[in-house]
Amino acid sequence: MFENTWNRIIEWFKDRSERAKLVRNFNEAARNAFVSGSVPTLLKADFSKGVKEYRHDLSAWINTGFRVQAFTGRPLSKAEMQFIGLTILSDESLIRRLIALGWDTLEVHDNKGTYGLRWKMMDHVVIGGILPEYD
Repeated sequence: MFENTWNRIIEWFKDRSERAKLVRNFNEAARNAFVSGSVPTLLKADFSKGVKEYRHDLSAWINTGFRVQAFTGRPLSKAEMQFIGLTILSDESLIRRLIALGWDTLEVHDNKGTYGLRWKMMDHVVIGGILPEYD
């Protein structure tokens, strides 16, 4: 029993480390793209509480939201936030990785307004399809 509990604790910290690494890598890539001029807006990812109704079997214990903040110096329109969110959601590999690491909610916010948009990640990726039969 103790060994099982210990293994779960170790796995939890490993997942936390992987989650933090993904956020750092996302932020570094976003910063490099902004500095090079290939994108007009600096994006910054972080953890957030998430939406409890969006939870799934792989959801982390806490901080299940992947929050992306756009630094524009002005409130973003709903269409602008949708564009950012849908661009991220279109990267199926990224969304699968986020889900596997325990995130369930994508949030997009600006740095001036108070509200943003949220998406349930599981609605934007095909998971759990039928496996092929082998003889």
